[in-house]
Amino acid sequence: MSDVLELVEARLRTALGEPDARAAVTFLGTDRIEVLRFVDGDVLRYVTLGMSAQPMADPTAVVADPLRGPRAELLLSVRAGRADTDKVLRPLAVLAASPQVEGVIVAPGASLDVGGPLWPGAPFTSVLVAASGGLVEDLELGEVVPRSGSMRGGGRATGGTADPVRFLPLLPMTPNEAAWKRVHGAEALQARWLERGTDLRDPVRGGVALD
Repeated sequence: MSDVLELVEARLRTALGEPDARAAVTFLGTDRIEVLRFVDGDVLRYVTLGMSAQPMADPTAVVADPLRGPRAELLLSVRAGRADTDKVLRPLAVLAASPQVEGVIVAPGASLDVGGPLWPGAPFTSVLVAASGGLVEDLELGEVVPRSGSMRGGGRATGGTADPVRFLPLLPMTPNEAAWKRVHGAEALQARWLERGTDLRDPVRGGVALD
């Protein structure tokens, strides 16, 4: 749904300026995922482009509607010059492709595991998905016509009002933080970060005290 991605990129340029770099990753059986890099002072912002081309669907649904359903892109902010964070491009693309590959719905409060360090030497192997609406406002799509005009599993789709695209911030977690979050929940972990003044953009930070 190229028209959706054009609108998404326009929103990103309005909110973050011109990207200074971009890379594309294609996985077998999925649409291409791009990752755009924006420079904001001493902060690098990596944003996926392609995840929102299709709505995320419940994997248990018999019929997947190609129009209605949550849409999102992922946004990661890190301080520049402290680690080789450009190597996060492929892990981000893997996470952005997970709704197509694994049929998952990525939503605020979820934990996403990348199966290894986010970048070389990173103390983080997973991220917490935060709520949208901060750095980049949600993008209302309005009337959209499905690319194929049909629904997987049978039936026809004509058009209608699509769900907005949400730009979901990703907050890197250490393995201990991820384990603590599984027990106590996302809100408790975010509260602990806030209480301790944790710099979540620091690519080499240590884990927050959880005692």
